[in-house]
Amino acid sequence: MADGAQDHDGEAEAGTTGHARIHAYLKTLDNSPGVYRMLDAENRVLYVGKARNLRARVSSYARPAGHSPRIARMIRETASMMFLTTRTETEALLLEQNLIKQLKPRYNVLLRDDKSFPNILITKDHRFAQIRKHRGRKSVKGAYFGPFASAGAVNRTLNQLQKVFLLRTCTDSVFESRTRPCLLHQIKRCSAPCVGRISEADYAALVADAERFLSGKSTRIQSDLAREMGEASDAMEFERAAALRDRIRALTEVQQSQGINPRGVAEADVIALHMEGGQACVQVFFIRANQSWGNRDFYPRTGAGAEEAEVLEAFLGQFYDGKTPPRLVLLSHPIENTDLMAELLAERAGRKVEIATPKRGEKAELVENAARNARESLGRKLAESAAQGKLLSGLAEAFGLEAPPGRIEIFDNSHIQGASAVGAMVVAGPDGFLKSQYRKFNIRGDKLAPGDDFAMMRQVLTRRFKRLLREDPDRAGETWPDLLLIDGGAGQVSAVAGILADLGVDDIPVVGVSKGVDRDAGKEEFHRPGKPAFALPRNDPVLYFVQRLRDEAHRFAIGAHRQKRKKAMGATALDEIPGVGAARKRKLLAHFGSAKAVSRAGLADLRAAPGISEALAQSIHDFFHPGG
Repeated sequence: MADGAQDHDGEAEAGTTGHARIHAYLKTLDNSPGVYRMLDAENRVLYVGKARNLRARVSSYARPAGHSPRIARMIRETASMMFLTTRTETEALLLEQNLIKQLKPRYNVLLRDDKSFPNILITKDHRFAQIRKHRGRKSVKGAYFGPFASAGAVNRTLNQLQKVFLLRTCTDSVFESRTRPCLLHQIKRCSAPCVGRISEADYAALVADAERFLSGKSTRIQSDLAREMGEASDAMEFERAAALRDRIRALTEVQQSQGINPRGVAEADVIALHMEGGQACVQVFFIRANQSWGNRDFYPRTGAGAEEAEVLEAFLGQFYDGKTPPRLVLLSHPIENTDLMAELLAERAGRKVEIATPKRGEKAELVENAARNARESLGRKLAESAAQGKLLSGLAEAFGLEAPPGRIEIFDNSHIQGASAVGAMVVAGPDGFLKSQYRKFNIRGDKLAPGDDFAMMRQVLTRRFKRLLREDPDRAGETWPDLLLIDGGAGQVSAVAGILADLGVDDIPVVGVSKGVDRDAGKEEFHRPGKPAFALPRNDPVLYFVQRLRDEAHRFAIGAHRQKRKKAMGATALDEIPGVGAARKRKLLAHFGSAKAVSRAGLADLRAAPGISEALAQSIHDFFHPGG
């Protein structure tokens, strides 16, 4: 609840629904700003909304006519309401966004893909700064440039920046351990500060140039490089002149690869919406330092038919939750509460944020370009959805399901003789693979026999369905699967059915996929509890679809296993010592050479290690020599 908010329910006749039920709440409301929730007869939240004036907003729902079909349906289903009054309209908007994110009501617009965006980071905690991709919280000291639309956009830019500015990308530990230049120096992508091939002052100048470029001040850099190349040529330093020429070419490539480079827009997010067939696509272009840093498309759930203004306003509130808004946000459609949203974004950014819907000039051209991309992206999405719908219908027919599944969960395990074992779950549905809902399960317990796939699957499914039963026992949300696909044969399927029955979940179809004769792809056999195995024709599209689902689960499981194994290989006994974090661990390993050498070191030697206090040295010694 927002600070200073008040929570109260109105009195109304039990058992009624619709506008008459809503009308009964009016006598309990005043003209305060706040948030309201509309609930159905089973107390499921249908809709969360904000209001500048709660009484006026609720009275609009109490009218028996004059509503859009979507709002009319929502009113008919409303059996009760809840209210939270706030001190300000901005508080109401913020509270509304928090509740939508938490409750995911059916009639609200929901942003389904809300991943963080990568940035380029130039570190400031080392005398020779590192340039690298960074995602997540900005906890590392340095200069951040972004956001970029994707990891690919960052990698392409970093690749070019290496050619231009020759900054190191290696980690500090690799930097400190180098005794000769690496391959990047040999292919002219690093100035090799690790082995003294460039002075600290000259390297700092390269860092400053890179920061200027990423801030949009590339013209001066290009002219400086051209002047230096001329001077080197005049001095007959042809090798240096050729190196500078290569840097100028690389800089030109960066500028050309940016595509859209608006002159009059230094920093903005260009956000355009296109709606068709009950679906929406929002296209976001990131303009920073007068350069385009890529674009990303989103497909928000439209809340059963919301209008453009509501979709865009909901998108803005959810998209910038946890992201710093730019100084300018350009929209394809006006929203209802522009001033309120600008105030909320300014509060999140710590400075003024302008929201505009341009009609002419360069800004309007940027919006039109984004709108065209949104229109084309949604067209492709609708075509893919139609094809996906046919596959799901075919899957339902092949496996004897009552209806095409809206959510398929595919499970797989990965391990090497039981070591670094992980379980993996991938999710697919009408929109394809839902990667934001993939889950990995670290297999727990030392009592599992190596390679006991049945026990691993039991653990994974038990954890998965216990959580579902705890978080959504009424199955009101969209997180319960309509079909489980298991990598395995009749024995595995029977075991899974038993696991689900033990949990009281016996109505979810389970299908096992085994390789069949000669373990040949295309000869897969399908297993269902209590039914004979069967196969699909080799050229059946449903067979290819199931193969893709199984292969995606296998890919994700192997990736999770490799990640866990890599982490385990880097683990040492030092990780278990209180007070020894990553930085001190690196210093100890660098000083003593290995974890075994640390374990054998005397107290005096530990005290002499860099960055190790007398108290910490005693703790390390006591850890390896208990009682001694």
